[in-house]
Amino acid sequence: MDTFQHNSLKNCITKTDVPGLPEPYRGKVRDVYALSKTHLGIVVTDRISAFDHIMKQAIPYKGQILNRLAEFSFSKVSDIVSTHVVSVPHANVTIAKRCDPVPVEVVVRGYLTGHAWRTYKSGKRELCGVELPNGLKEHQKFEEPILTPATKATEGHDEDISEAEIMSLNIVEPELWNQIRETAFQLFERGTQVAADKGLILVDTKYEFGLFNGELTLIDEVHTSDSSRYFYAEGYEERFEQGKPQKQLSKEFLREWLMEKGFRGLEGQTLPDLPDQFRWSVYKRYKELYEILTGSNFEPVQVKNLDDELEKIFQEYL
Repeated sequence: MDTFQHNSLKNCITKTDVPGLPEPYRGKVRDVYALSKTHLGIVVTDRISAFDHIMKQAIPYKGQILNRLAEFSFSKVSDIVSTHVVSVPHANVTIAKRCDPVPVEVVVRGYLTGHAWRTYKSGKRELCGVELPNGLKEHQKFEEPILTPATKATEGHDEDISEAEIMSLNIVEPELWNQIRETAFQLFERGTQVAADKGLILVDTKYEFGLFNGELTLIDEVHTSDSSRYFYAEGYEERFEQGKPQKQLSKEFLREWLMEKGFRGLEGQTLPDLPDQFRWSVYKRYKELYEILTGSNFEPVQVKNLDDELEKIFQEYL
């Protein structure tokens, strides 16, 4: 292991505490600071999660890759819907509009893969209220993309929910939901085009929305390696016909690695440690997707004291 790799693995950003500011909201990946009534300071850390559990070890530069890829991808969809991005003043930081979040994750799927396949394989033929026909195979493309929402849990697992349940439980107003639904499919179509231009297939993805001054706004992240699954287009058909695993860029390989170790996020299971070589391979996968989609090299920024840097950056918005 060379010095750069050793230092990178040792110096991951797992937590921030900005002097003089209240404790941030800590999500699975992001530390979110309420800077004012209108602005948030979002710090994208190197934490990584799977099965709704944060791994004990972090991934070098994952936060920077994720933040920059989100910035790139938000710019590609800003003509479809307003986004929460105000500025990206640092490799790990996004200044965002402070929106009222819609408490539903909007998942659009173009293929029968991952969670959808595991549900289908178990014998179920309905996913979030969407009827699925018999005879489908793993990684098969749907005739049309499907919408499979999930409730946004503050702790623990997000839960699948149908659109009918969203309406009957009054989670989202019907007019707003129709707008979200239509926007999600437009975003998926755009993401599909961007990926196809780079030789990739956007398999499935999640979107999160909020309201800013009453306007529907895309928040969190979009078309990143944490929120999306990508296949390589080259060889997809051949692998599918032969029933072989798809070559993909996503967190699914982390989930598969965890499942091999007997961990699925269930009660009583022990979260395994991520070995250094595996962590480095995860970094390289994130880096590869960033470079393919953006067409530019990823150059990591060396961060010495992030908390002090954040204090200066946030000052302007307090």
